Amino acid sequence: MKKTNWITTDDNYSFYYQQWENPSITPKAIVQIAHGMAEHIDRYDAFANFLTDRGILVYGNDHRGHGQTGKKHGTGYFDQIDGFYKVTNDLLTLTKKIKTTHPTLPIFLFGHSMGSFLVRNYLLKESNKLAGVILSGTGSEPTYITKIGKAIAKSQIRYHGWNEPSVFLNKIVFGKYARQFKQRETEFDWLSRDKPIVQAYINDPDTGFIPSASFFYDLFSGIEAIQDQDKIATIAKDLPFLFISGTHDPVGKFTKGVTKTIKQYQSQGINKVDYTFYQDARHELLHELNRHEVMADIHNWLVKNI
Repeated sequence: MKKTNWITTDDNYSFYYQQWENPSITPKAIVQIAHGMAEHIDRYDAFANFLTDRGILVYGNDHRGHGQTGKKHGTGYFDQIDGFYKVTNDLLTLTKKIKTTHPTLPIFLFGHSMGSFLVRNYLLKESNKLAGVILSGTGSEPTYITKIGKAIAKSQIRYHGWNEPSVFLNKIVFGKYARQFKQRETEFDWLSRDKPIVQAYINDPDTGFIPSASFFYDLFSGIEAIQDQDKIATIAKDLPFLFISGTHDPVGKFTKGVTKTIKQYQSQGINKVDYTFYQDARHELLHELNRHEVMADIHNWLVKNI
């Protein structure tokens, strides 16, 4: 069963969220989902139903500028100022809402792609609120890349406005992912080997949109912050982590960027880190050919850590 609702934040912004549950099963844990860039929470329906059938409640929201939240306030951007941090705080707001309804159930935070970056920022604030973290399709970028990206984004904002789609930056960011696959049939083949899934993404009016320059500025700023070693050192040392990535995921630099992130966390004493790299899989593991294997692995890890 799926319920939908809206929640208002401290800065008087309302965002859309969904809740999945199976009333016939007593829940043993909760998974809160942070979706990726240029998509929406409804794409996680199959994963959520898989978990609820196994006694795990699922919550997830449409980020600012995405899905139903974007339709209400504007699509393609977070906010004019400090957008990345406001979206992170939205995740915290939803966690607090969940805790008021289910105060005794452990909460696991799942973040995919951009959502994984938001989750990593969340951890710099409130890692003690969680029972564990799952990071899907995450990665890392050298500081010089994030600084160049921010400079370009600033220039685009100056000339085209903060909330106008930035075709130039979109091409730089997404284009480099597409170019990794020489035999591609579409510009989104890097998402998955499952062709009908890729076509469904292309056909969905709420996915694959072109974000604004301010969105990219927020994204580069956020990536810069979450890679700060001093900030990583504040994360709870015994918090369980599961990293999952495809060996052909360009966002994770074909596992190199994921491995770098894992080592960053381990170097700060975070000692409960598991990871699985799926051979030949691409970016969206929950929409890949082997998605049932991925879901089963996630569930097994959750059971082990509840």
